[in-house]
Amino acid sequence: MKARYKAIVDDYAAAIRLGQLAAGTQLPTHRALSAEKHISLATATRVYAELESMGLVSGETGRGTFVREISLPAGLGIDQQIVATEVLDLNFNYPALPEQTELLRDALRQLTTTGDLEALLRYQLHAGRCSERETIASHLVLAGINACADDILIVSGAQHGLAITVLGLFKPGDVIAVDALTYSGFKTLAVASNLELVAIPVSATGPDLNALRKICQHRRVRAVYTMPTLHNPLGWVLSSDQRKEIAAISREHDLLVIEDAAYAFLVSDPPPPLATFAPERTIYVTGFSKNIATGLRVGAVVCPAPYRAALERVIRATTWNTPALMTSIVCGWIRDGTVNRLESLKREDAQKRQNIAREVFGSLPYISHPVSYFLWLPLAEEVRAESVVRSLLEKHISISTAEPFSTSQNVPHAIRIALGSVSEDLLYQALITVRETIEYEQYR
Repeated sequence: MKARYKAIVDDYAAAIRLGQLAAGTQLPTHRALSAEKHISLATATRVYAELESMGLVSGETGRGTFVREISLPAGLGIDQQIVATEVLDLNFNYPALPEQTELLRDALRQLTTTGDLEALLRYQLHAGRCSERETIASHLVLAGINACADDILIVSGAQHGLAITVLGLFKPGDVIAVDALTYSGFKTLAVASNLELVAIPVSATGPDLNALRKICQHRRVRAVYTMPTLHNPLGWVLSSDQRKEIAAISREHDLLVIEDAAYAFLVSDPPPPLATFAPERTIYVTGFSKNIATGLRVGAVVCPAPYRAALERVIRATTWNTPALMTSIVCGWIRDGTVNRLESLKREDAQKRQNIAREVFGSLPYISHPVSYFLWLPLAEEVRAESVVRSLLEKHISISTAEPFSTSQNVPHAIRIALGSVSEDLLYQALITVRETIEYEQYR
């Protein structure tokens, strides 16, 4: 049973995060809080101490307790900021392999001798050159996507693919159903575009599809955003039956389906993409950042013909075309088998990192997939995620709370850890520090 003071802490924390208590608001005195909540003066002091440790309030001697101007710590959530070089980033994934630098050098040398450099200096077609779209189509066959060049638009990474989908197909006020815990980058896009996100309750194996049906019966939902193969942050892979059910619901209620496959390459032999069950209404988005390198901003959107023109217009308005040099390099690596080889190596790498996490967190309940680059770690009732994050930042380790991933008002006390951005030795030591910090917060 939750301690009474923890419930008071959670109520205040939620009000501050939702803006119901604005920055600078003076909170009741300790004595007034004690009387109002029918708690002891010592317990009231403990409530404010907890809120202060979470970075939500500050106590000023002789003046009282005030709501702080809250902002995300450096590296927390989607708002990545510059962090000190000594900080270990367990917040964002940029998995890299030692050979990638030499691969780039070789690719650039080859372009200087055999590539059509003059063509790379000119504007390209908004959707990308036909030969390059054909190359990407051939690669997507391995992911279960049978598309022709005309179905594909080349974009500047998967995030850009999601952005053109949001900007091209929806208008402010539209309702999109999303998992209660979902990719923070899509949440940020939706907020920036004034879309309303409705949270689908989630379990360990996927979204509650009965709940999705009920949502669609009571709200005019325009689309559902989903990550059926390797969900970020919960790591699930939906079964064929679950995918068929989402397709059926989308047809019953005339929903668009946005299928985010950014991490799908890590899973060997997953069920067919959701796009194969509802091809006429699914926008399939993938990229080459996680499987090759995050600095090569190339992605692909597979969309039904009726939506192509709208998406092309947004590409023109935002980037005109994907930089030709990067697209040429990526397509060359698809043709010579480099991309397939890198994907295989990164599957092995992700598995090794999950093994490290299992060794460190074996006694703690956590959620992950055996070949993913992240894990979700629910915290005990008495542990506050903000306190863990701030303590770790003081130890030069950056992780994220559940806040950037949550689309419901009830933000769980949990942390999400990215495993793919530091060496294995540093990862092991950092995860030990994370575990020790959680244990300290739990028993202090």
